Amino acid sequence: MSDINQVLGKLMGSGAAGGFAGGLAGGLASNLLTTKSGRKLGKKTLQMGGMAAVGALAYAAYQRYTGGSAQPGSAATAPPQASIAPAPEGSAFLPARNDTAGQDALGLTLVRAMIAAARSDGRLDAQESQTIFQRIEALGLAPDDQALLVAEMGRPVDMDAIVSSATSPELAAEIYIASLLAVDVDTAAEKSYLAMLAARLNLAPELVAELHRQVEAQQEAV
Repeated sequence: MSDINQVLGKLMGSGAAGGFAGGLAGGLASNLLTTKSGRKLGKKTLQMGGMAAVGALAYAAYQRYTGGSAQPGSAATAPPQASIAPAPEGSAFLPARNDTAGQDALGLTLVRAMIAAARSDGRLDAQESQTIFQRIEALGLAPDDQALLVAEMGRPVDMDAIVSSATSPELAAEIYIASLLAVDVDTAAEKSYLAMLAARLNLAPELVAELHRQVEAQQEAV
């Protein structure tokens, strides 16, 4: 049985999703190995695990956006902290550990969001598909996890399904965070994609700015 949290963690920890984006953007398979690396988080953040790391980032940004209250208010003025706390388990940010269905659903949504973002500035041809498969093999995933990721990479991007999965503002923030982690945001196509995604997720500009700041504060230089 596949472990979607393991797949998500590998994508985040290796910068692999950004590597996929490099191949798609440049149209050359070699770009997967030599250019874009995606946003790579620091070790402390990644040690939380894939879903927990995304949840912690979204939770920290949302707390700053709301001023620590339940309702949006003026965003915090101090810089984001280098250390973040995990999101509460069983909250809108992170399903309880015994909620297997909830965890699987969230993990799959976040993986699909990363893949969609990685594809935002190019098309996938046969040569790139083969190289991406080799890149997936290099991640060292278990056979079931590798098969899941290969299957997801082969699926057409369904933006409507990704957006409709955002059943709460908290989940919408997590989908945006996962998408942001998949790209370097250094092309017009990537910037346009993220702007479109934020609009479709109904994320306030102030919250989007906090999500970006929170990722940048936790990002490990690559």
